[in-house]
Amino acid sequence: MAKKRVGDPWMPAGEFGRSLSAFSVNLLVADVERAVAFYREVFQAEVRYSDPDFAALRIEALTPGPSPVRGRRVMTELMLHADHTYEGHPWHRRLTAGDGRGLGAELRLFGVDPDRLEERARAMGATVLKSATDKEHGWRETWVQDPDGYVWAVGVPIGG
Repeated sequence: MAKKRVGDPWMPAGEFGRSLSAFSVNLLVADVERAVAFYREVFQAEVRYSDPDFAALRIEALTPGPSPVRGRRVMTELMLHADHTYEGHPWHRRLTAGDGRGLGAELRLFGVDPDRLEERARAMGATVLKSATDKEHGWRETWVQDPDGYVWAVGVPIGG
């Protein structure tokens, strides 16, 4: 695996891996710095660590479920790995060929105001696939595409 990082990482990889929750998201990105800027500005993510190879972020949301769970703060762990760190991986050839990323996967994040997130995305020049809209399934949501083509559906519950 090619590394561009100079010096030691923020913590040993094994320690970080063992600290993750039962579900986390890892996205392969062409440029970690560009992706970090997008998630920091649009999703207001907390950047726990970032270097040219890898970034660890947290996105805060409120649980959308029924009371007493509704409104509890939850953190979603998001990892970003640069394409070059997957050099020996079977996906590497497709990544460097420029194939689209994430088609068919919709990353859903509930408990974040879709209107405000859409405003921040537009201010950064990001692609908004669907403007914030009240949906029949009981959510107000927007669809935003990150710089690498990953699609996020972000919303909050509406109605009763």
